[in-house]
Amino acid sequence: MAEGNLSVVLHAPGDLRVENRPIPEPGPNEVLLQMHSVGICGSDVHYWQHGRIGDFVVTKPMVLGHEASGRVVKVGSAVKHLEAGDRVAIEPGAPREMDEFFKIGRYNLSPTIFFCATPPDDGNLCRYYKHSADFCYKLPNNVTFEEGALIEPLSVGIHACRRAGVTIGSSVLICGAGPIGLVCLLVAKAMGASHVVITDMLPERLTMAKELGADFQLKVNRGVEPQQLAKSVEDLLGAQPHVTIECSGVESSIQTAIYATRSGGAVALVGVGPQMVTVPLINAALREVDIRGVFRYCNTWPMAIAMLASGKVNVKPLVTHRFPLEQAAQAFETTRQGLGIKVMLKCDPKDQKP
Repeated sequence: MAEGNLSVVLHAPGDLRVENRPIPEPGPNEVLLQMHSVGICGSDVHYWQHGRIGDFVVTKPMVLGHEASGRVVKVGSAVKHLEAGDRVAIEPGAPREMDEFFKIGRYNLSPTIFFCATPPDDGNLCRYYKHSADFCYKLPNNVTFEEGALIEPLSVGIHACRRAGVTIGSSVLICGAGPIGLVCLLVAKAMGASHVVITDMLPERLTMAKELGADFQLKVNRGVEPQQLAKSVEDLLGAQPHVTIECSGVESSIQTAIYATRSGGAVALVGVGPQMVTVPLINAALREVDIRGVFRYCNTWPMAIAMLASGKVNVKPLVTHRFPLEQAAQAFETTRQGLGIKVMLKCDPKDQKP
Protein backbone atom coordinates (compact mmCIF):
# COMPACT_ATOMS: atom_id res chain seq x y z
CA MET A 1 0.00 0.00 0.00
CA ALA A 2 3.05 2.18 -0.47
CA GLU A 3 1.42 4.32 -3.15
CA GLY A 4 -1.07 5.82 -0.68
CA ASN A 5 -4.79 6.29 -1.06
CA LEU A 6 -5.31 8.52 -4.07
CA SER A 7 -8.95 9.70 -3.99
CA VAL A 8 -11.26 11.80 -6.19
CA VAL A 9 -12.74 14.39 -3.84
CA LEU A 10 -15.43 16.97 -4.49
CA HIS A 11 -14.83 20.08 -2.36
CA ALA A 12 -17.50 22.39 -3.80
CA PRO A 13 -19.45 22.77 -7.06
CA GLY A 14 -16.89 22.67 -9.88
CA ASP A 15 -14.02 21.95 -7.47
CA LEU A 16 -12.90 18.35 -8.09
CA ARG A 17 -9.50 17.31 -6.74
CA VAL A 18 -7.36 14.18 -6.84
CA GLU A 19 -5.67 13.98 -3.45
CA ASN A 20 -4.19 11.51 -1.00
CA ARG A 21 -6.27 10.42 1.99
CA PRO A 22 -5.47 8.01 4.83
CA ILE A 23 -6.01 4.30 4.14
CA PRO A 24 -9.01 3.33 6.31
CA GLU A 25 -9.00 0.50 8.85
CA PRO A 26 -11.94 -1.93 8.53
CA GLY A 27 -14.25 -2.45 11.51
CA PRO A 28 -15.26 -5.96 12.73
CA ASN A 29 -17.98 -6.36 10.04
CA GLU A 30 -16.15 -4.54 7.26
CA VAL A 31 -13.57 -5.31 4.60
CA LEU A 32 -10.80 -3.14 3.20
CA LEU A 33 -10.78 -3.20 -0.58
CA GLN A 34 -8.17 -2.28 -3.14
CA MET A 35 -10.41 -0.65 -5.72
CA HIS A 36 -10.09 -1.77 -9.34
CA SER A 37 -12.83 -0.32 -11.57
CA VAL A 38 -15.27 2.51 -10.82
CA GLY A 39 -17.81 3.81 -13.33
CA ILE A 40 -18.83 7.46 -13.47
CA CYS A 41 -22.57 8.00 -13.03
CA GLY A 42 -24.66 10.99 -14.05
CA SER A 43 -25.22 11.68 -10.35
CA ASP A 44 -21.44 12.02 -9.79
CA VAL A 45 -21.32 14.64 -12.55
CA HIS A 46 -24.40 16.41 -11.15
CA TYR A 47 -22.80 16.71 -7.69
CA TRP A 48 -19.61 17.99 -9.34
CA GLN A 49 -21.49 20.61 -11.36
CA HIS A 50 -24.15 21.67 -8.85
CA GLY A 51 -23.05 20.46 -5.40
CA ARG A 52 -26.44 18.92 -4.67
CA ILE A 53 -29.19 16.60 -5.87
CA GLY A 54 -32.55 17.49 -4.36
CA ASP A 55 -32.20 17.51 -0.59
CA PHE A 56 -28.73 15.90 -0.67
CA VAL A 57 -26.27 18.80 -0.42
CA VAL A 58 -22.45 18.61 -0.37
CA THR A 59 -21.43 20.60 2.73
CA LYS A 60 -17.95 19.08 3.25
CA PRO A 61 -15.40 17.39 0.97
CA MET A 62 -16.80 14.09 -0.35
CA VAL A 63 -15.20 11.21 -2.24
CA LEU A 64 -17.24 10.47 -5.38
CA GLY A 65 -18.01 7.11 -7.02
CA HIS A 66 -20.50 4.31 -6.34
CA GLU A 67 -20.35 1.92 -9.34
CA ALA A 68 -17.47 -0.19 -8.17
CA SER A 69 -15.54 -3.41 -7.80
CA GLY A 70 -12.27 -4.32 -6.13
CA ARG A 71 -10.17 -6.90 -4.34
CA VAL A 72 -10.30 -7.68 -0.61
CA VAL A 73 -7.01 -6.87 1.12
CA LYS A 74 -8.07 -7.06 4.78
CA VAL A 75 -11.12 -8.48 6.59
CA GLY A 76 -12.69 -7.42 9.89
CA SER A 77 -12.60 -9.80 12.85
CA ALA A 78 -16.26 -10.87 12.48
CA VAL A 79 -16.25 -11.43 8.70
CA LYS A 80 -16.57 -15.10 7.74
CA HIS A 81 -17.62 -15.22 4.05
CA LEU A 82 -14.78 -13.20 2.52
CA GLU A 83 -10.99 -13.41 2.65
CA ALA A 84 -8.03 -11.46 1.31
CA GLY A 85 -7.71 -11.87 -2.45
CA ASP A 86 -11.43 -12.23 -3.15
CA ARG A 87 -12.72 -10.19 -6.10
CA VAL A 88 -15.97 -8.44 -5.18
CA ALA A 89 -18.69 -6.16 -6.51
CA ILE A 90 -19.86 -3.50 -4.07
CA GLU A 91 -23.49 -2.70 -3.34
CA PRO A 92 -23.17 0.99 -2.37
CA GLY A 93 -26.29 1.16 -0.19
CA ALA A 94 -25.78 -0.49 3.20
CA PRO A 95 -28.46 -0.04 5.91
CA ARG A 96 -27.23 1.40 9.19
CA GLU A 97 -30.05 -0.07 11.30
CA MET A 98 -32.63 -2.84 11.22
CA ASP A 99 -35.67 -0.59 10.76
CA GLU A 100 -39.10 -1.46 9.31
CA PHE A 101 -37.83 -1.13 5.72
CA PHE A 102 -34.95 -3.50 6.39
CA LYS A 103 -37.37 -6.02 7.93
CA ILE A 104 -39.68 -6.07 4.89
CA GLY A 105 -36.76 -6.40 2.46
CA ARG A 106 -36.98 -2.85 1.09
CA TYR A 107 -33.87 -1.49 2.76
CA ASN A 108 -33.29 0.96 -0.11
CA LEU A 109 -36.07 3.07 1.44
CA SER A 110 -34.43 3.30 4.87
CA PRO A 111 -33.98 7.01 5.68
CA THR A 112 -30.71 6.33 7.54
CA ILE A 113 -29.06 4.08 4.91
CA PHE A 114 -25.37 4.57 4.13
CA PHE A 115 -24.93 5.23 0.43
CA CYS A 116 -21.64 5.81 -1.37
CA ALA A 117 -21.15 9.36 -2.67
CA THR A 118 -24.43 10.67 -1.32
CA PRO A 119 -23.83 13.44 1.22
CA PRO A 120 -22.55 13.05 3.86
CA ASP A 121 -21.22 9.57 2.91
CA ASP A 122 -17.96 9.14 0.98
CA GLY A 123 -17.86 7.06 -2.19
CA ASN A 124 -15.23 4.65 -3.46
CA LEU A 125 -13.43 6.44 -6.28
CA CYS A 126 -10.07 5.88 -4.60
CA ARG A 127 -7.27 3.34 -4.25
CA TYR A 128 -8.46 1.87 -0.92
CA TYR A 129 -11.94 1.82 0.53
CA LYS A 130 -13.70 0.05 3.43
CA HIS A 131 -17.28 -1.23 3.16
CA SER A 132 -19.80 -3.41 4.98
CA ALA A 133 -18.77 -7.01 4.21
CA ASP A 134 -22.43 -8.06 3.88
CA PHE A 135 -22.77 -5.74 0.90
CA CYS A 136 -19.70 -7.03 -0.95
CA TYR A 137 -20.42 -9.91 -3.33
CA LYS A 138 -17.87 -12.40 -4.62
CA LEU A 139 -17.41 -12.33 -8.40
CA PRO A 140 -17.18 -15.62 -10.32
CA ASN A 141 -13.95 -16.13 -12.24
CA ASN A 142 -15.64 -15.48 -15.60
CA VAL A 143 -16.99 -12.06 -14.54
CA THR A 144 -14.52 -9.17 -14.94
CA PHE A 145 -13.98 -6.28 -12.53
CA GLU A 146 -15.61 -3.90 -15.01
CA GLU A 147 -18.67 -6.13 -15.24
CA GLY A 148 -18.65 -6.15 -11.43
CA ALA A 149 -18.73 -2.34 -11.39
CA LEU A 150 -21.55 -2.33 -13.95
CA ILE A 151 -23.72 -4.42 -11.62
CA GLU A 152 -24.69 -1.13 -9.97
CA PRO A 153 -26.41 0.40 -13.03
CA LEU A 154 -27.61 -3.09 -14.04
CA SER A 155 -29.30 -3.29 -10.63
CA VAL A 156 -31.29 -0.15 -11.42
CA GLY A 157 -32.58 -1.99 -14.49
CA ILE A 158 -33.44 -5.11 -12.50
CA HIS A 159 -35.27 -3.15 -9.82
CA ALA A 160 -37.13 -1.07 -12.43
CA CYS A 161 -38.23 -4.14 -14.40
CA ARG A 162 -39.35 -5.88 -11.20
CA ARG A 163 -41.30 -2.82 -10.07
CA ALA A 164 -42.89 -2.47 -13.51
CA GLY A 165 -43.83 -6.16 -13.68
CA VAL A 166 -41.87 -7.08 -16.82
CA THR A 167 -42.37 -10.77 -17.56
CA ILE A 168 -42.40 -13.30 -20.41
CA GLY A 169 -44.29 -11.84 -23.35
CA SER A 170 -44.38 -8.25 -22.08
CA SER A 171 -44.18 -5.43 -24.60
CA VAL A 172 -42.10 -2.60 -23.16
CA LEU A 173 -41.47 1.07 -23.94
CA ILE A 174 -38.26 2.56 -22.55
CA CYS A 175 -38.00 6.35 -22.61
CA GLY A 176 -34.35 7.39 -22.84
CA ALA A 177 -31.39 5.39 -24.21
CA GLY A 178 -28.66 6.61 -21.85
CA PRO A 179 -26.81 4.11 -19.63
CA ILE A 180 -29.87 3.42 -17.45
CA GLY A 181 -32.25 3.08 -20.39
CA LEU A 182 -29.83 0.62 -21.98
CA VAL A 183 -29.53 -1.57 -18.87
CA CYS A 184 -33.34 -1.55 -18.58
CA LEU A 185 -33.39 -2.81 -22.17
CA LEU A 186 -30.92 -5.61 -21.39
CA VAL A 187 -32.83 -6.69 -18.28
CA ALA A 188 -36.28 -6.47 -19.91
CA LYS A 189 -35.07 -8.75 -22.70
CA ALA A 190 -33.49 -11.18 -20.19
CA MET A 191 -36.77 -11.26 -18.22
CA GLY A 192 -38.67 -12.31 -21.32
CA ALA A 193 -39.99 -9.10 -22.88
CA SER A 194 -41.14 -9.96 -26.40
CA HIS A 195 -40.82 -6.48 -27.91
CA VAL A 196 -38.98 -3.42 -26.66
CA VAL A 197 -39.29 0.09 -28.12
CA ILE A 198 -36.71 2.63 -26.96
CA THR A 199 -36.76 6.40 -27.52
CA ASP A 200 -34.05 9.07 -27.47
CA MET A 201 -33.11 12.35 -29.12
CA LEU A 202 -29.59 11.18 -30.02
CA PRO A 203 -29.26 8.83 -33.03
CA GLU A 204 -25.96 7.34 -31.77
CA ARG A 205 -27.68 6.17 -28.57
CA LEU A 206 -30.44 4.54 -30.58
CA THR A 207 -27.79 2.78 -32.69
CA MET A 208 -26.28 1.33 -29.50
CA ALA A 209 -29.78 0.31 -28.33
CA LYS A 210 -30.33 -1.55 -31.58
CA GLU A 211 -27.02 -3.39 -31.14
CA LEU A 212 -28.06 -4.36 -27.61
CA GLY A 213 -31.34 -5.90 -28.78
CA ALA A 214 -34.01 -3.19 -29.00
CA ASP A 215 -36.71 -4.27 -31.46
CA PHE A 216 -37.67 -0.70 -32.37
CA GLN A 217 -35.87 2.64 -32.00
CA LEU A 218 -37.82 5.88 -32.07
CA LYS A 219 -36.03 9.22 -32.46
CA VAL A 220 -37.68 12.01 -30.47
CA ASN A 221 -37.67 15.45 -32.07
CA ARG A 222 -38.09 18.65 -30.08
CA GLY A 223 -41.61 20.01 -30.00
CA VAL A 224 -43.39 16.71 -30.75
CA GLU A 225 -46.52 16.41 -28.62
CA PRO A 226 -46.50 13.56 -26.06
CA GLN A 227 -49.77 12.12 -27.42
CA GLN A 228 -48.35 12.10 -30.94
CA LEU A 229 -45.23 10.27 -29.71
CA ALA A 230 -47.44 7.78 -27.85
CA LYS A 231 -49.29 7.10 -31.10
CA SER A 232 -45.98 6.47 -32.87
CA VAL A 233 -45.10 3.87 -30.23
CA GLU A 234 -48.46 2.14 -30.73
CA ASP A 235 -47.95 2.15 -34.50
CA LEU A 236 -44.54 0.51 -34.14
CA LEU A 237 -45.77 -2.23 -31.78
CA GLY A 238 -49.18 -2.72 -33.30
CA ALA A 239 -50.63 -2.17 -29.82
CA GLN A 240 -49.86 -0.11 -26.73
CA PRO A 241 -47.06 -1.52 -24.52
CA HIS A 242 -47.92 -3.36 -21.30
CA VAL A 243 -45.13 -1.54 -19.47
CA THR A 244 -43.29 1.76 -19.82
CA ILE A 245 -40.01 2.48 -18.05
CA GLU A 246 -39.25 6.21 -18.01
CA CYS A 247 -35.52 6.89 -17.68
CA SER A 248 -35.13 10.59 -18.55
CA GLY A 249 -37.03 12.46 -15.83
CA VAL A 250 -38.18 14.98 -18.46
CA GLU A 251 -41.76 16.19 -17.96
CA SER A 252 -42.87 15.66 -21.57
CA SER A 253 -41.37 12.16 -21.52
CA ILE A 254 -43.33 11.24 -18.37
CA GLN A 255 -46.46 12.49 -20.12
CA THR A 256 -45.65 10.32 -23.14
CA ALA A 257 -45.08 7.33 -20.85
CA ILE A 258 -48.59 7.62 -19.40
CA TYR A 259 -50.34 8.21 -22.73
CA ALA A 260 -48.44 5.36 -24.39
CA THR A 261 -49.09 2.63 -21.80
CA ARG A 262 -52.03 0.33 -22.39
CA SER A 263 -54.98 0.41 -19.99
CA GLY A 264 -54.27 -1.76 -16.95
CA GLY A 265 -50.53 -1.46 -17.54
CA ALA A 266 -47.76 0.12 -15.49
CA VAL A 267 -45.36 3.04 -15.74
CA ALA A 268 -42.13 2.90 -13.73
CA LEU A 269 -40.45 6.25 -13.09
CA VAL A 270 -36.67 5.83 -12.97
CA GLY A 271 -35.41 9.18 -14.26
CA VAL A 272 -35.12 12.01 -11.75
CA GLY A 273 -36.20 15.44 -12.97
CA PRO A 274 -37.66 18.55 -11.32
CA GLN A 275 -39.52 18.26 -8.00
CA MET A 276 -42.87 19.18 -9.58
CA VAL A 277 -44.12 17.96 -12.97
CA THR A 278 -47.48 18.20 -14.72
CA VAL A 279 -48.78 14.80 -15.84
CA PRO A 280 -52.11 13.47 -17.23
CA LEU A 281 -53.00 11.83 -13.94
CA ILE A 282 -56.73 11.52 -14.68
CA ASN A 283 -55.92 9.78 -17.97
CA ALA A 284 -53.89 7.25 -15.97
CA ALA A 285 -56.58 6.92 -13.28
CA LEU A 286 -59.45 6.32 -15.70
CA ARG A 287 -57.44 3.67 -17.54
CA GLU A 288 -56.01 2.04 -14.37
CA VAL A 289 -52.44 2.71 -15.45
CA ASP A 290 -50.30 2.21 -12.33
CA ILE A 291 -47.51 4.73 -11.77
CA ARG A 292 -44.70 3.24 -9.70
CA GLY A 293 -41.65 4.94 -8.26
CA VAL A 294 -38.19 3.44 -8.51
CA PHE A 295 -35.52 4.41 -5.96
CA ARG A 296 -32.15 2.79 -6.51
CA TYR A 297 -32.53 -0.99 -5.89
CA CYS A 298 -32.56 -3.74 -3.28
CA ASN A 299 -31.81 -7.47 -3.36
CA THR A 300 -30.44 -7.30 -6.90
CA TRP A 301 -26.73 -8.18 -6.73
CA PRO A 302 -27.15 -11.99 -6.66
CA MET A 303 -29.48 -11.89 -9.69
CA ALA A 304 -27.16 -9.52 -11.56
CA ILE A 305 -24.11 -11.72 -10.91
CA ALA A 306 -26.05 -14.78 -12.12
CA MET A 307 -27.14 -12.92 -15.28
CA LEU A 308 -23.54 -11.96 -16.08
CA ALA A 309 -21.95 -15.32 -15.16
CA SER A 310 -24.46 -17.27 -17.25
CA GLY A 311 -24.01 -14.99 -20.26
CA LYS A 312 -27.71 -14.09 -20.30
CA VAL A 313 -26.75 -10.40 -20.17
CA ASN A 314 -23.71 -8.73 -21.76
CA VAL A 315 -22.84 -5.31 -20.33
CA LYS A 316 -19.32 -5.12 -21.79
CA PRO A 317 -20.32 -2.96 -24.80
CA LEU A 318 -21.50 -0.23 -22.41
CA VAL A 319 -17.89 0.71 -21.48
CA THR A 320 -16.69 3.14 -24.14
CA HIS A 321 -13.93 5.07 -22.32
CA ARG A 322 -11.27 4.17 -19.75
CA PHE A 323 -8.98 6.45 -17.74
CA PRO A 324 -6.43 5.85 -14.96
CA LEU A 325 -7.49 7.30 -11.60
CA GLU A 326 -4.97 10.14 -11.97
CA GLN A 327 -6.91 11.40 -15.03
CA ALA A 328 -10.22 11.71 -13.16
CA ALA A 329 -10.75 15.31 -14.29
CA GLN A 330 -10.57 14.27 -17.95
CA ALA A 331 -12.85 11.30 -17.28
CA PHE A 332 -15.48 13.50 -15.61
CA GLU A 333 -15.34 16.01 -18.46
CA THR A 334 -15.84 13.17 -20.97
CA THR A 335 -18.97 12.08 -19.07
CA ARG A 336 -20.25 15.66 -18.74
CA GLN A 337 -20.02 16.12 -22.49
CA GLY A 338 -22.10 12.98 -23.01
CA LEU A 339 -19.38 11.24 -25.02
CA GLY A 340 -19.83 7.47 -25.34
CA ILE A 341 -21.93 5.52 -22.85
CA LYS A 342 -20.00 4.53 -19.71
CA VAL A 343 -16.67 5.99 -18.60
CA MET A 344 -14.63 3.69 -16.35
CA LEU A 345 -11.85 4.81 -13.99
CA LYS A 346 -9.09 2.30 -13.26
CA CYS A 347 -7.90 2.56 -9.67
CA ASP A 348 -5.19 -0.09 -9.47
CA PRO A 349 -1.97 1.27 -11.07
CA LYS A 350 -0.64 -2.30 -11.46
CA ASP A 351 -3.77 -3.67 -13.15
CA GLN A 352 -5.56 -1.50 -15.72
CA LYS A 353 -7.25 -4.44 -17.51
CA PRO A 354 -11.07 -4.76 -17.65
